[in-house]
Amino acid sequence: MILVADSGSSNSDWMLNLPDSKPLFFRTKGLNPFFVNEKEIAKVMKEVPEILPYANEIHEVYFFGAGCVTPDRREIVSNALTEIFPTAFISVESDLLGCAYSTCGRGKGYVCTIGTGSDIGFFNGEDLQQGLHGIGYVLGDEGSGSWFGKQLITSYLYDKMPKDLVQKFAAKYRLTKDSVIKNVYQKDRPNAYLASFAEFMAENRLHPYIDTLLRNGFDEFVRTNIMTYPDYWEYKVHFVGRIAYHFDLQLREVCEVLGVKVGAILKSPMEHLFHFIVERETRLIQER
Repeated sequence: MILVADSGSSNSDWMLNLPDSKPLFFRTKGLNPFFVNEKEIAKVMKEVPEILPYANEIHEVYFFGAGCVTPDRREIVSNALTEIFPTAFISVESDLLGCAYSTCGRGKGYVCTIGTGSDIGFFNGEDLQQGLHGIGYVLGDEGSGSWFGKQLITSYLYDKMPKDLVQKFAAKYRLTKDSVIKNVYQKDRPNAYLASFAEFMAENRLHPYIDTLLRNGFDEFVRTNIMTYPDYWEYKVHFVGRIAYHFDLQLREVCEVLGVKVGAILKSPMEHLFHFIVERETRLIQER
């Protein structure tokens, strides 16, 4: 059995191929090793009743996760998964590589993640060439859920948000300066907290303030990330993530203005990624 995971900072999607049955799908909270440690990852997995009956039958685990960009971070995830799946081969790679498999397949192109965070890389058909970006929600993550959440909160607290939106925002969240500071600076996963305010943008997407905010955020993402590559206009640029998917209208229009050729825009890479991995591994077994 092969288990495949796509993990962001907010949620992790999992699919397990079952013999003579449709794949088993389940979801856990995000398992970004920058925000959760080895013990916490193992604890999350032990609380998933769907997977435990198959733990000893799973022979391969392919985990593609946010934050899995250095050997030490990948080791955190690998050690935790080995505790749950002791007989399995464990592979841990970046979520960006998983997005490349799901959008480019074996072709070439740029792949961007725009969800809780944001990142970009070039996929040459075999390997992902990591760029200079992906520096996290404090220093980067332009156009992401955490970036937009930061803009909304500061606009609200600085009394710069339009009055009609202030009333809706206050009624929905009942924020105070103290509660924001506590969630951002003292609690776990502050990036996911900031990204949670994207729901407000979705509910008010037709408001001129929200529309402008989205366009400005995507413009900054494209200029800061995509347009730093001298040949960006030669290849299609694919996008994966809830922010890119739900606000694709503004994203597509910004890309058109800036000369970016948009490829696929996926809410989640999970289904495409799962089939890519299963087919690849099945083919390798047949070729041996």
